[in-house]
This record gives sequence, structure tokens and C-alpha cells, in this order.
Amino acid sequence: MKRVFGQKKATAPAPPAPTLHEASSNIDKRANDLEAKIGKLDLELRGYKEKLKKSSGATRQQYQKRAMEILKRKRMLEGQRDQLVGQQFNIESAAFGIETARDSIHTVGAMKAANLQMKQQMQHLDIDDVEDMNDDLAEMMEDMNEVNDILGRSYAMPDNVDEADLEAELNLLDDELEDDVGVEAATAPSYLAPLPVQPSKAPGGRTSAARVDEYGLPV
Repeated sequence: MKRVFGQKKATAPAPPAPTLHEASSNIDKRANDLEAKIGKLDLELRGYKEKLKKSSGATRQQYQKRAMEILKRKRMLEGQRDQLVGQQFNIESAAFGIETARDSIHTVGAMKAANLQMKQQMQHLDIDDVEDMNDDLAEMMEDMNEVNDILGRSYAMPDNVDEADLEAELNLLDDELEDDVGVEAATAPSYLAPLPVQPSKAPGGRTSAARVDEYGLPV
């Protein structure tokens, strides 16, 4: 049968589908080509616009017809460019969605691993033991503060002390200190008293106060 009808030819494998990056690059290239063509048509339209201003009659009609053809072509190219821009936007959106899904998968995997590690670590911790330890520490700190208060007490300080009596005694003490200072100044020896300032004659017969040392010599 194979000799009569022949053997079916094997189909060639299909080429691999282009990636989103390749598709986006191709569309971007085509859009740039269309943009360049639209720019050239704009230059031609400007030229015909100047010619229409300076011409009349049959010549002006011919220029106007040519300008209309160029304008129609420009609008066609602009429509094609807009279609390519829309396609490129869709491709970029799809690429962004794929990247977001890939990142989400990595994030979920990392969170699962962290959750497993946390469960393993929590097996070595007992909340009741931690709470009991915290209570013990708080009690020990209270006991230590009580011990410090006991050690800081003054044995010679009377229990019942009137603050008004203390203030009156402090005022009397200030008066006694002032009286002692006045008595000491009055009963001090003469050699401790400050030396007198003797006048000295300045040039021209005028006297001026001059300081002297303990032997009466001018300083």
C-alpha cells in the first residue's frame, strides 16, 4: 500500500514561539518606521501648503489633489501606528503580569520556608516557662529594691521630725554664722589688717595715692 499511495511526508517542526520581549521589540521597530514615514509626509504637506498659497487656477487644484492624497496616506499610517502602540501596550501588560506572578511565587515560597523555620524554633520555647521566668525576675527586682531601701536607712535620724523646727533651726544657724564673721573681723590682729595707702607726690608737686608694701616702700 505504501508503494501505491506513497508514504506521508513528515511535517517539519513548528518554529518556537517568539518571546514577549522579541514581540515587543519587533512592534517597536515597526512603530518607529511608521513614525519616520509620517514625518516625511508632514514635510511634503508643508511644502504643498506653501505652494497652495502662491498658486491659483488649475495649478492650485493639482497641488490640492496631491496634498489630499498625502493627507489620506498619513492618516492611514497613523492608524497603523496606533494599532501597533495598542499591541505593544498589551504585550507589556502581559509581561508585567508574568513577572508579577513569578515574584509572587518566590514570595510565597520564601514565606512558607520562614513559617516552617519558625515552627521548628517555637518547639524549643514554652510560653508558660517564659511567663514564669518573667514573673520570677519581677519578684527578684522587687526584693532587690526593698533590700536597697533597707540598706539606705539612717540609724541616727529620729522618726518624728518637724519640718518647721528644722527651718527655724536653720535660720538661727545663719544668724550665728553672720555674727561669727563680724567678731572675727573685729578681733583680727593688726598685722593681718590691710596696709594703708600713703599719698605720693607726682611730678609737678601733685599728690597721688600710691601702694606700698609691708615695709612702707612704694610698690
